[in-house]
Amino acid sequence: MSDQQSFETLAIHAGNTADPLTGAVVPPIYQVSTYKQDGVGGLRGGYEYSRSANPTRTALEENLAAIEGGRRGLAFASGLAAEDCLLRTVLHPGAHVVIPNDAYGGTFRLFAKVVKRWGVDYSVADTSDPAAVRAAVNDRTKVIWVETPSNPLLGITDIAAVADVARTAGARLVVDNTFASPYLQQPIALGADVVVHSLTKYMGGHSDVVGGALIAADAELGEELAYHQNAMGAVAGPFDSWLVLRGIKTLPVRMDRHSENATKVAELLTRHPKVTQVLYPGLPEHPGHEIAAKQMKAFGGMVSFRVQGGEEAAVEVCNRTKLFTLGESLGGVESLVEHPGRMTHASVAGSALEVPADLVRLSVGIESADDLLADLTQALG
Repeated sequence: MSDQQSFETLAIHAGNTADPLTGAVVPPIYQVSTYKQDGVGGLRGGYEYSRSANPTRTALEENLAAIEGGRRGLAFASGLAAEDCLLRTVLHPGAHVVIPNDAYGGTFRLFAKVVKRWGVDYSVADTSDPAAVRAAVNDRTKVIWVETPSNPLLGITDIAAVADVARTAGARLVVDNTFASPYLQQPIALGADVVVHSLTKYMGGHSDVVGGALIAADAELGEELAYHQNAMGAVAGPFDSWLVLRGIKTLPVRMDRHSENATKVAELLTRHPKVTQVLYPGLPEHPGHEIAAKQMKAFGGMVSFRVQGGEEAAVEVCNRTKLFTLGESLGGVESLVEHPGRMTHASVAGSALEVPADLVRLSVGIESADDLLADLTQALG
């Protein structure tokens, strides 16, 4: 598949070759664990065992590499499984990592409670400030980790600027691109070495699959990651791979609608007297707006806001919504609402990454914008 084709075309066609046996235009779900060999070592298409490779997963991994502009894509059982594989591939005891001061709670937990026990140290930095990232780097730094937009505070990091910091330090830049999706943002083109995704979110897009991905800019690193993927075994299953492939085909049209609806929601919230702050990079007053406008096609479907009355008021807003479903996760076609402090980010309580208690996070879906606005208006009272 030519890399000169548009994103919309790649999303539908990359990795999605017609089935050679039947001509089926959708890759089959190869629900199989092992494969007949034509004599010892005589593998058909390189397939021997589905932990090592599976044709449905191969189709997804080829698609991921194409739409992110990388050399190698790898699919995992979850986003955290992908992160774990990456960290154990590129780090070693005694290494150091710079992580954001507003990372996803599960990512922080992986660093603070799991990887740290392996002898890997980390420093927290405001990645929206390249100078702060540079100050956090030391001679043991192997990875600089970035989320942009971040979860749940919607912070924006200048990927190209931090990529320069990483290159100078001899470190790899990892960008979690889950909130933006590759349709809205291309971190590898901006200098990232590895892109991370929770495929559960916008890539799957329908709240019916859990998965993760790594896309490597460098073929050699891609091979190292593939070795560890097989050795560690937390791979995406064939049906999950098929579901994500299906989701990616409509990613562009969904992200356009998510972004349009989120903009309308953010504008409503800025006018509401009970809202004290709206966090959305599409708003001109957002401190990262200019950088986001430079490196993103649109501003995405995630909106966070703070309310008068503190934590209990924020929880009440979450409990009063009717169309916005109270639940964790994000990126599906349906709108979701949550209280990060008590839900997705409870693991960062008491740390440098603790989120405000009066914060509400919205995953704005693709329903009628008028209906979403009406629901938020009644929930805020």
